[in-house]
Amino acid sequence: MAVGRFQVMATLQAARAHVLGKPVETAKSFGLNRAIFYAAAKRGFKVVKGARPPEEILVAKRPLPEEKLRKIQESFKVEEIGDEMAYAVELDGKTYYTIGNEIQTEQDFEKQIEKRFGDKFQEAWNEALEICQSYDQGVLLSQRYFYEVIYKPRRDELAKKWDAMVQGKKE
Repeated sequence: MAVGRFQVMATLQAARAHVLGKPVETAKSFGLNRAIFYAAAKRGFKVVKGARPPEEILVAKRPLPEEKLRKIQESFKVEEIGDEMAYAVELDGKTYYTIGNEIQTEQDFEKQIEKRFGDKFQEAWNEALEICQSYDQGVLLSQRYFYEVIYKPRRDELAKKWDAMVQGKKE
């Protein structure tokens, strides 16, 4: 499977969140969450007003036991990274982001993003971190500037480069 824009978005968003101070597992959750969000926005999705905890929560596509579900629902919050808002919950002492009733964990990031890179993910991750670290916080804190200045100009270039790296090809 090829490395595409979805993986580029998730990796850069995760690097952005990590550079802004989020722990790696939370940053990866944010990266996957934002990639899913923007993919859904591109296709067009119905916006539901009013934040409330999901009635059912899936982790790895499976429902949780009632007591764990209740604890997660109680931890439900709206969290901001710069001017961008995302729904978050606490699970096993870590902050994870959600869309609908699904929590994006670092294991989900590994399955949906890292797996596409094989053993080359660390190289892509390091490059994404370097890219994000080369911009001032104002760019990283702005949803629009991040998209327009960091992601959009290099999304196709990085997809091509990272895919070639994974395939063992020279660009």
